[in-house]
Amino acid sequence: MKTNKSTIYKFIPLLATLRDYQQKDFKGDISAGVTVAIMLIPQGMAYAVLAGMPPVYGLYASIVPLLIYALLGTSRQLAVGPVAMVSLLIVAGVGELAEVGSDRFIHLAIMTALGVGTVQFLMGVFRMGFLVNFLSHPVLSGFTSAAALIIGASQISGLFGLDLARSKQVHDIIYGAIQNVGNIDPITTIIGVGSVASIILLKKWKRTFPSALVVVVAGTVVTALLGLNGQGVSIVGEVPRGLPSMQIPGLSWSDYSSLLPIILVISLVSYMESIAVAKAIANKHGYKVNANQELIALGGANLGGALFQSFPTTGGFSRTAVNDQSGAKTTLAAIITAILIGITVLFLTPLFYYLPNAVLAAIIMVAVAGLFDAEEMAHLWRTDKKDLAMLSITFIATLFLGIEEGIGIGVLMSLIMVIYSSTKPHTTEIGRLGNTNNFRNVDRYPDAKTDPEILIFRFDSNLYFANVEHFRESIEDKINQRGEELSVVILDASAITNIDSTGVHTLNELIKDLRTRRIAFYIAGVIGPVRDKLKKSGITKSMGEENFFFDVADAVAFYRNIDDSESEHSFSPLQTNI
Repeated sequence: MKTNKSTIYKFIPLLATLRDYQQKDFKGDISAGVTVAIMLIPQGMAYAVLAGMPPVYGLYASIVPLLIYALLGTSRQLAVGPVAMVSLLIVAGVGELAEVGSDRFIHLAIMTALGVGTVQFLMGVFRMGFLVNFLSHPVLSGFTSAAALIIGASQISGLFGLDLARSKQVHDIIYGAIQNVGNIDPITTIIGVGSVASIILLKKWKRTFPSALVVVVAGTVVTALLGLNGQGVSIVGEVPRGLPSMQIPGLSWSDYSSLLPIILVISLVSYMESIAVAKAIANKHGYKVNANQELIALGGANLGGALFQSFPTTGGFSRTAVNDQSGAKTTLAAIITAILIGITVLFLTPLFYYLPNAVLAAIIMVAVAGLFDAEEMAHLWRTDKKDLAMLSITFIATLFLGIEEGIGIGVLMSLIMVIYSSTKPHTTEIGRLGNTNNFRNVDRYPDAKTDPEILIFRFDSNLYFANVEHFRESIEDKINQRGEELSVVILDASAITNIDSTGVHTLNELIKDLRTRRIAFYIAGVIGPVRDKLKKSGITKSMGEENFFFDVADAVAFYRNIDDSESEHSFSPLQTNI
């Protein structure tokens, strides 16, 4: 019975939260729930517009997904809902299949949420969270930085009242804006630029202050009182009232096959964004998040959301930070947020009729400014030019080729770097530090002593088909540098955690070659699983078990025939379990 209960609590963490809930946490949860709701109402509407959908869909995406995540999620502070990055991916991917803003576009966006939910849920069930490792941090940073520029450029038309052709390329948008400078609407520009300045100043004054809501209220009131919508200012117009009805999205396989690339991209990118902020907040508060359960929770949020007219959602950086700073202690804060958004949709949507689109554009521009990661670029310039190259290639590809192409090239670059790194692992000669039994890299420790008769070679990787050539070339170079004085080669195998049949074959060839050259070969520090493989493959028998040693010091001592019990070379039962 206890086992069943623990399984239920593990799969539905909210039950454990309610079981252990303390009254003192409620004040923080309600404060955070209200604060995030106030922030999410204008943000959700803005991100819906960014995604190419009517504003009300941003509110729909802020109800059911939050409730389901609160039920299944393991992060106590993560704020789920519409985010700028996912909105951009929707308009970029779905926009290729249907006219942005059309009924079919909306239908396909909701189908995308269903697809994303299915993929993430299955990844969680089958414990496939490791797949996001192929999106390295430089790739994600390059992608998000380029996306920030694309999102920002896409809002130029709304901010200045211009009628520009929709494009995924920043240079096309900027060129179009320059050509239409004479058509800038001055009143729209004052509202848009004023909103940007107001949000920035209010955020500097107090980070948790609902600056977006302030400009929404101010912009709406001014527009309504002065009748600015009749003077060229574009407004949101009628926003439908009422909770989203349950509708099962279409299950057209031809549509899903067309949507599959963008579904996969959103599934991975949104999970990466969510798990990164969830782990950061969890570390701050001293608890752990379950990565695979997070996939199930996010997948469930998107699946449930799709049934209630939601486009794809995930955990957002800025709202999570505000949620945490406002005192959220449990996922009850998210439930409170969802209830308040529901009340807004039921009773308050007529208040948004005169909301200027320029205000929504301003909210988006300020929100995505933080996505441009100049700090990471500067850091990589100082520390890792290889990763900087990956970031730059992804950045340029995303900026000039497109969203899906950019992330695809980034993932490909990550895979190429993984393969390249595994084929060229670090190797070194090591020497003794003074009179100790410590041996270190001679290139890093100039005082490390070497012996012309002894070559101690360390290979810092698994030995398998992709790197055996590098292994053989590296050790041969070291042997050839020594000349005729060399009498023994000691392989420090402590970093070799696996060896395949090609590695075994290469080791055999090396042993035979050294024998013909009358050079002894010892292996030191080999771990148990690798030693078992060497035994099964006949290497142990071929070399003689007396040529295997617990560590490098034992191997050197044996060669020098030092009769010291502390340098005994034969294996003890403990060694076979290393």
